[in-house]
Amino acid sequence: MFNSQLPDISELPTSRQLIRSTLIALVGAGALLVTVVLPSEYGIDPTGAGRILGLTEMGEIKMQLADEAAADVASQPQLNDTPLAEATSNPTVAVADRTDRKEITLEPGDAAEIKLRANKGVSITYNWSVSGGAVNYDTHGDPVIKRRGFYHGYGKGKASVGQKGSIVTAFDGTHGWFWRNRSKQRVIITLQTSGRYTDIQRVV
Repeated sequence: MFNSQLPDISELPTSRQLIRSTLIALVGAGALLVTVVLPSEYGIDPTGAGRILGLTEMGEIKMQLADEAAADVASQPQLNDTPLAEATSNPTVAVADRTDRKEITLEPGDAAEIKLRANKGVSITYNWSVSGGAVNYDTHGDPVIKRRGFYHGYGKGKASVGQKGSIVTAFDGTHGWFWRNRSKQRVIITLQTSGRYTDIQRVV
């Protein structure tokens, strides 16, 4: 290691070569930014390559759902905390199984959100369907004490005609579904839920 010879100065890259390599790297990074990162993350596609590769739609969905989730947080009123607070502070207070059905009509551009209140670890089955079109949706939850910028999602999508399955609540708080009608016609959303939650309300 100590006997290794230093390279001759003639073997080192010249300033011109270093500048050329730097410029090539910058051009490559810029090309990736324009053709891949901007379309897939922000829906911005100045070259048109992102749409050909299917990346622009991905970015548009991300930005649209992010805007809708932000609007949801800004406009969301608070549900009554009393049933959950009592059940959480007193383990002897049992939360019974229940089943509910909600129906919502959305005009073009309108949004709605339904949330139910449950303790951590509760399994909730759901089935919602859309009549007359399709909607964007974001299934997420909010803890009892919510930090600024907090987001916990259970699933989201675009142009959906319905979803069914189950979620296991990640914390004590509210959990539910946000929908936005991006179509040009009125739609009707029917939601059915079942599980050990205390109440369910439309909050938007």
